[in-house]
Amino acid sequence: MKYKKTAVLLFLLLHVFAIAQNNPEDVLPDNLKWSERTALSILDKYPEAWKLDGNDSPKWDYKMGFVLSGFERLYQEKKDKKYLDYIKNYVDGMIDSDGNLKKYETKEYNIDCLNPGKLLFNLYDVTKDSRYFEIIGKLRNQLENQPRTASGGFWHKQIYPNQMWIDGLYMAEPFYAQFTMKYEKGRSLDDIAKQFELVHDHMIDKKSGLVYQAWDESKEIAWADKQTGTSPTVWGRGIGWYVTALVETLDYFPKSHPKYKVLVQYLNEIAAAVDQYKSDTGLWYQVADKTQLYANYTEPSGSGMIIYAFAKGARKGYLSSSYKKTAKKSFDSFVKEFVKVDKKGEVNILNVSANVGLGGKPFRDGTNDYYLIAKTKENGAIGLGAFLLASIELEK
Repeated sequence: MKYKKTAVLLFLLLHVFAIAQNNPEDVLPDNLKWSERTALSILDKYPEAWKLDGNDSPKWDYKMGFVLSGFERLYQEKKDKKYLDYIKNYVDGMIDSDGNLKKYETKEYNIDCLNPGKLLFNLYDVTKDSRYFEIIGKLRNQLENQPRTASGGFWHKQIYPNQMWIDGLYMAEPFYAQFTMKYEKGRSLDDIAKQFELVHDHMIDKKSGLVYQAWDESKEIAWADKQTGTSPTVWGRGIGWYVTALVETLDYFPKSHPKYKVLVQYLNEIAAAVDQYKSDTGLWYQVADKTQLYANYTEPSGSGMIIYAFAKGARKGYLSSSYKKTAKKSFDSFVKEFVKVDKKGEVNILNVSANVGLGGKPFRDGTNDYYLIAKTKENGAIGLGAFLLASIELEK
């Protein structure tokens, strides 16, 4: 009898322990939209936003800016303070006691540094903390002195002379457009449009209508085509950056401005081309224009950004309503192919391409093979951010 009581007690203890290990309060409810489920997953996995993408120390980083732009959108829609606090805690952790950004050097003229600056506009409006306003000004000053190509395009970084990179449009232009409309009465809109015009004129592949990752106006760097100056590969995520830059910059372009219709036309041109290169399930490839290339694969960060831009472009009237239908179908395929929900009910994004670039040491040649051998990983920040933005835009 004594042994039977002991066995029963042991069973009860194990049962209680099992319940504790699988506490329903620790599992996200099944009825959440993908947008909230993704945001809550990020909050749990990365309680400090600088840890996104596996960073081991705080960094003023475009990837954090990209993901947190989704949190800003959620805050504006839900008015849930935890989303605003997540942004604020990241930004505050990057400001030193003198009110300067940590590990930020203006003289590097790294255009990536402008992207997280977008978070400061709303933070300043909400808190009136002068530190945010002062940093906005410092980032604008960087852009004022940013080196340019002979034709007026912003260099991607000081260390990349004469080069425009397609992701640079996303990093700079939405920030630049918001600043000029908010504080300059729109005086820089022509310069912003000029950046898109240079890309349109020099980085669009005439055969496919898709956009290359980079352009060296001097045609001197080893990766540049000696006739066109473009880099060798049409990169899926690069297309994502381009279409996202267009829909987010257009947020601040008045319809009355002469260049408004030009930018809308650019968006329609690239959208029509991109739509022709999706997979049978409606997703986009790492090397976007060579869908049958050996070892090529559909990739979530580029696909997610294209879905987001199609959906937003349709909602805002820049694109026809048919693009929203395309976005919905592609979103469903994204969930099937790339989203893994774990035992906690949390979202994980599979097979996100690692960061890639051009030039540098060791030298990155930008060939198709270079992009295809780039490692993939689970929960790469750009993949998470793209899915978050797409799910918010589609109200999924």
